[in-house]
Amino acid sequence: MVRLIPFVFVLLWSTGFIGARYALPWIEPFNLLFIRMLMTLAVFLLLIVIFRASWPSRRNAGHQMVVGLLVHAAYLGGVFAAIRWQLPAGVTALIVGLQPLLTAVMSWYWLHQRLHWQQWLGLVAGLAGVCIVLLSGLQGQQFEVKFVALIAVLLALLGISVGTLYQKRFGAGVDLLTGSFFQYLSTVISMGILTWLFETGEIVWHPELIGALLWLVFGLSVGAILLLMLMIRRGEVSRVASYFYLVPPLTVLEAWWLFDEQLSWLALLGIAVTVVGVYKVLRAPAVAKS
Repeated sequence: MVRLIPFVFVLLWSTGFIGARYALPWIEPFNLLFIRMLMTLAVFLLLIVIFRASWPSRRNAGHQMVVGLLVHAAYLGGVFAAIRWQLPAGVTALIVGLQPLLTAVMSWYWLHQRLHWQQWLGLVAGLAGVCIVLLSGLQGQQFEVKFVALIAVLLALLGISVGTLYQKRFGAGVDLLTGSFFQYLSTVISMGILTWLFETGEIVWHPELIGALLWLVFGLSVGAILLLMLMIRRGEVSRVASYFYLVPPLTVLEAWWLFDEQLSWLALLGIAVTVVGVYKVLRAPAVAKS
């Protein structure tokens, strides 16, 4: 069962774009994230009471709030803002797709985790596969990259990469439930401020929005995030990060199934290359820390 955790995580995480696609026609992005995180806080508070989870020290709670600002607020806020500022979702995913490589480089520099040459090869192959998948969906499209959109997506990339390393360094020993509670607490505060500053707060409570919100809360913010924190605690961050390469190809398959979007042979080739790349990262022999 433990071996299935990464694949369940990828399946859940890949549905984030699908949930956003159902929700965003009826609500503004920062407000969507604010309501989503507020609901998630209530769910985690209930879980903490049921399982009598131990609360972290003030210092560790502060570390978890920093993780929340990086992994949730910066990443999700940056991605949603970039798409709002008319950066195509494929281009956004392509830039954020650099995360496993960036995380591997950072973990080598900061945590002194050495990578086997097969892992580097797998990371590059995984990135190449993601590029093939996403570029196959951008053929014939014309778009303008706004500077603010580029800044937003780069902030998202930096946030998820640094946040993963920060959690590995400072999240050990913190209960997953109470740690996640403080992560979402800082996210609620930041999304509330962004909503107040930049959005109107208008909401159309359409059934698609309600269904998407419920899935984003229970499937993503509860299920996927708890699995991610567990994976970071149990494994090397570079190996954990490599699973993110599987997200865009799986999202493409889900969009093809749910929205009848085009799935070309080039996209299928990219999916195959991505899977091989992730396999190389996971099957490479472990290398001791330098």
